[in-house]
Parts: sequence; structure tokens; C-alpha cells
Amino acid sequence: MTDSKRRKRLMAASALLGGVLVLTACGGGDDKSGASDGGEGTSQSKVDEAAAKKSSEAQIKITPKDGSDNASINNGTEVTVSKGSLKSVTMKTANGTAVAGQISADKKSWKPLNRLERATTYKIAATAADSEGRTAHENASFTTVSPSNSFIGNFTPEDGSTVGVGMPVSINFDKAITNKAAVQKGISVSSSSGQEVVGHWFNANRLDFRPEDYWTGGSTVTLKLDLDGVEGANGVFGVQQKTVTFKVGRNQVSIVDAQTKTMKVTRDGKTIKTIPISAGSPENKTYQGQMVISEKFTETRMDGSTVGFKNDDGKGEYDIKDVPHAMRLSNSGTFIHGNYWGAKSIFGSVNTSHGCVGLSDTKGAKDPNTPASWFYTNTLIGDVVVVKNTGDKTIAPDNGLNGWNLDWAAWKAGSAV
Repeated sequence: MTDSKRRKRLMAASALLGGVLVLTACGGGDDKSGASDGGEGTSQSKVDEAAAKKSSEAQIKITPKDGSDNASINNGTEVTVSKGSLKSVTMKTANGTAVAGQISADKKSWKPLNRLERATTYKIAATAADSEGRTAHENASFTTVSPSNSFIGNFTPEDGSTVGVGMPVSINFDKAITNKAAVQKGISVSSSSGQEVVGHWFNANRLDFRPEDYWTGGSTVTLKLDLDGVEGANGVFGVQQKTVTFKVGRNQVSIVDAQTKTMKVTRDGKTIKTIPISAGSPENKTYQGQMVISEKFTETRMDGSTVGFKNDDGKGEYDIKDVPHAMRLSNSGTFIHGNYWGAKSIFGSVNTSHGCVGLSDTKGAKDPNTPASWFYTNTLIGDVVVVKNTGDKTIAPDNGLNGWNLDWAAWKAGSAV
């Protein structure tokens, strides 16, 4: 065999052997790769299992959720944990001021102790542990509702006060309410007497509540405001959660008769005193109707220019800086008050005022023996004064706390629910 032929055979054998080796290597590579993958999979599983054993089962939830805005300032903030117990919770404002809070006895929840501030960003960091002592952590940041995006209702009467039988619950909102039904549903007024109480909207900012007849003397009235989170208008939310109670005193209603120029003070329908008065003159008649005393002043200033009684020079037709024993009957300036500047002979005989009801009094409001002083002392905010026979129109129901001048059907028609 020549060298040339020997080299060709060796090259062919080498190629064949190389092909076998390649095929074997491919097949063997698959088997080894599978074995290798299985080994790596088993190794990773063990790692995952070990990591799971180290991870806490405790699950922390923070409310409001992270990134929330328009959050409640009342009781909407809470940290809770399942499958574990809370170890620590810290809450701070964005500038680092700490917020006091308390973990519950069972260590399952935490809440701040006080109401939050509006338009403030808060940060919460919580730590909990599961039954094996493994810890979990959670953090959240949220911002409370701003004054521009919230509303409050200023209400009367005050909590714990004693008022007359005519005192309505009157709420004046600092923003116009468009979702009246939603807001009214968030307010309840009830009486221990069992009287039905209905709300009436005078406008977008004012909602009053009253029964069909005057409150029952001696009863207790409860106002509950549950307005937190209630959307009163587009993007404007309530923030109040409050319960108010007030007591209704004895049933006192006084009847002013401009024709006889007297006022009969009644309690439980019986006249206890008759007082001579001087009502509005024929040129300045006193409103008629049922009026509720909304404010009392031992002395106050009365300037005619503030209620439309002006001279040509723009000054008031009267300006008395020390009107004694003044009790407001309307927002437009109608009072029942003491009068020391008029002759004593006018009371009971002639109507001379600019529309108020005057009672004889002395300057300085210090004489307890005058008719005005007696009436002032024996009057509660919320007592009713009924004025009749003046020749003037009936006072508007929303001019003061005088919704009693609407009959029950008209009153109920103003309810949004």
C-alpha cells in the first residue's frame, strides 16, 4: 500500500471516529445536561425552602394605603396584623413630629390616639413578628384631606346646653353642598320624647332639623354627625364625627300683641306674667310670626345704619351703644330688648320702635326689678316669642332660627331624604 492510500484510509477512519465521537458527545451531553439541570433544580429548591423558613408569616396592613391623599383625619388610620403580633408602630409627620398611638391589648392593631391634622403628610413604619419570632416590616405614607377639599358644619345649640322648646338644630356648612342627600343621611337628630325629627335645607349651606311641634319640655335631643369621608360636593369631603346632646328646658312661649301692646309670658300654656311693651311704629312695623331667641346680650350696641335706617348723611337714625337686656329674634336686626331712653308712659300705650319689641328698663342693665331684666333672667336661648297684630308680613323662616313659620308639609318638602 502506498503512503498516499494509507493516509486516505487514516483520514476516513478519523472522520468516522470523529463523527461517532460527536454523536456520542451530543447524546451524552443531553443526558449529562439533564442530570446537571436536575441537580441545579434540587439545589435551588433547597435554597427557596430555606428562605421560606426564614421569612415571617406575619402580614401587616396599613390603612390608608401608601400614596393615598384626601385621607380621613378621624378614625381612618389603622395598622393591623394577621398571623402574628405587632411589635412596634411609629407614625410621624413629614417634618418628623411624632404622633401618639397605641397597640391594642391583643397586639393585633394600632391606632393614633388623637384626630389628625388636615393637609398633612404622615409616615408610618410598622414591625410585627410571627409565632416563630420572625419579623416583618411595612411602611406607608399618606396625606390627609385639605381644607379646600373638605367641609365642616357649624352647629347650634352647643353640646351640654339647656335650651327653650323652639330651638332647632341648625347646621351651617362652610362649603356649598350639592350632594344634599348624602350629607343629610350622615346626620341624625333624635329626641328622648320620641318625636319625629326632619331636616330642611334652606339653601346649599344651611340645614335645620325640628319636630312638627315644639320640643317636649324636659326631653333630651341628640345630634350625631357621621360625615367623615362623605362627599358633599365634587371632590369635597366631610371630616366630622361627633355626637352632641342638649336638654330642652321648661315650655315657655311669650305672645307679643302689638295691638294691645302687651306680652304674655306662658309656661306650659299658663300665663305667668303680662308685660307692657312698645313694638314697631306704624312706619316701621315689627315682623309677625313665631320667632326663636338665638342670642342674649346683657348690653349691646344698636346702630341703625347696619340695618338700613340711615339719615341723608349716611349715619344711622339711631346709634345706642348700651342697649340693655337685648335678645335677638332675627338675623336682620329684630330684638326684644330693654329701653331706658323712652318715656315710661309709652310701654303698654304706643308703638314707637324701628321694629324691635321694647320693654321698660334702666341704663346700665343693673336694676333687677325692671320688666326687661325679669324677662331676660327668665329666658333661655331657644324660647319662642310669637308676635301678632303688627300689620307687617310674617318673618321669613330662614331669617334667624324661625323655621316654625313653615307648616309641617312645607318643612318636610325641604328634606333631601
